[in-house]
Amino acid sequence: MAAVALEPWQAAAPRKRRSAARRPQPTEAAAAAAAPGREAEPEVDSGVLLRRIQKAGEDLLLSDFWSSALETINGCLTKHLEQPKTPIEPLSGALGNLHLDSPPDESSVAPGSSPGETLATGTCHWKCVCYGIGNFSTCVIARNQLTFLLLFLEKCQIPRSHCWVYDPLFSQLEIAVLNSLRVIVLSENEEGKRSVCGEHTIFYMLHCGTALYNNLLWSNWSVDALSKMIIIGNSFKGLEERLLTRILHKNYGYIAKILKGLEEHEFPQTSQYMDVFNDTSIHWFPVQRLNQLSVDTWTFREEPDYQDCEYLEIIRNKTKDSSTTDSNLL
Repeated sequence: MAAVALEPWQAAAPRKRRSAARRPQPTEAAAAAAAPGREAEPEVDSGVLLRRIQKAGEDLLLSDFWSSALETINGCLTKHLEQPKTPIEPLSGALGNLHLDSPPDESSVAPGSSPGETLATGTCHWKCVCYGIGNFSTCVIARNQLTFLLLFLEKCQIPRSHCWVYDPLFSQLEIAVLNSLRVIVLSENEEGKRSVCGEHTIFYMLHCGTALYNNLLWSNWSVDALSKMIIIGNSFKGLEERLLTRILHKNYGYIAKILKGLEEHEFPQTSQYMDVFNDTSIHWFPVQRLNQLSVDTWTFREEPDYQDCEYLEIIRNKTKDSSTTDSNLL
């Protein structure tokens, strides 16, 4: 990675981030804003923010966490691609030096980028959707999560133009920066109701509300669709342990029904990135396990409504009826 001249800046004190899918109630938010260590960073422009993202990438690449996380992800992707009726895409071609520059066929926007160092994109069979990354202009945790996503896309040779990103609380500055990074910023709150449409798709959903995962499963409730999905997000095992069985089955029935049909691997935990990737796992859905679920598992496909659900940790789409949400943009 080319050296970058960075302007000195003061990072906000590390703190656990609530993503767009996990927003406190207004009174709680007001109290949080007044709490010590919660002051927003001074307003920055896109150039400063891009340099901060670049610096975060340099730090991440040097960390033990990065290599350990890649090993975990690589193992899941390899098994996913080797399962029956799934095209096998060797991952060896995606290995090499990493950086935050865009692939050769896309504009390079990160400071210090060097097109000569980029990896060949090659034939891509993966797409990526990211929900709830949060306000990365003011939150160090969100910025590190975004940085991981950018490096992960490059590692798997997924063009940024094949990555869709959404958070209802993105600022105009953040949308502008994401556009300059050449990922696609969704304009519609899908509430997680997006179909893979037959494409192998990785969903990157760190610290999101439980309903968001439940909606995603509902939108892809078939052996064929689920077997093409990978979810990097909150541990489903952890959800099962934390929620009462009655609540899990009543409010988040699709998560409850899929627990025996998935394979989960926890992300490594290091002190440096504990608050960034805590309770994070990579989940995939082996065809063999899905086929072992009862026929009744697949017959009930009612859309979740959460009318009786307390503490729903997602921001609802108020401008469009959920039944008409466009989930076919991939």
